[in-house]
Amino acid sequence: MPKHRRGSRAARPPSQVLPTALPAGARPPSFERLVEQALAGIPDRFRPALRDVAIVIEDEASDEELEAGRVRPGGELYGLYQGVPRTAWGADLAIVPNKISLFRLPLEADFPDPGRLAIEVRRTVIHELAHHLGIDDDRLDELGFD
Repeated sequence: MPKHRRGSRAARPPSQVLPTALPAGARPPSFERLVEQALAGIPDRFRPALRDVAIVIEDEASDEELEAGRVRPGGELYGLYQGVPRTAWGADLAIVPNKISLFRLPLEADFPDPGRLAIEVRRTVIHELAHHLGIDDDRLDELGFD
């Protein structure tokens, strides 16, 4: 269940905005660290699903991944889930590897502010994990995870 470009430049509600100022001399966290923090914040009831999916960081989506995500020419992806959602598993189904790819360069380009980047990495991780759990794009939109 591939996902089109996850995220928009639309303003988020103030409740989702993190402080953006870093202490003097502080460096923003690495992208890998932001992904680790997002994964650490997954609620306990969803943590078992993380054992069934590889999470990888790539610079940007390949042409094949863009096609799988049904992205229009010139578009980008923040993340992509590839595999069989857990809700579709059955006794007669051979499980194929499940993978969540997070694309660093588009996220960093669209969200240069460290606080906003942290928010969008978290949203992308949750969005793609939701696909692994069988939640489709329409339901994610209803929940506010565009």
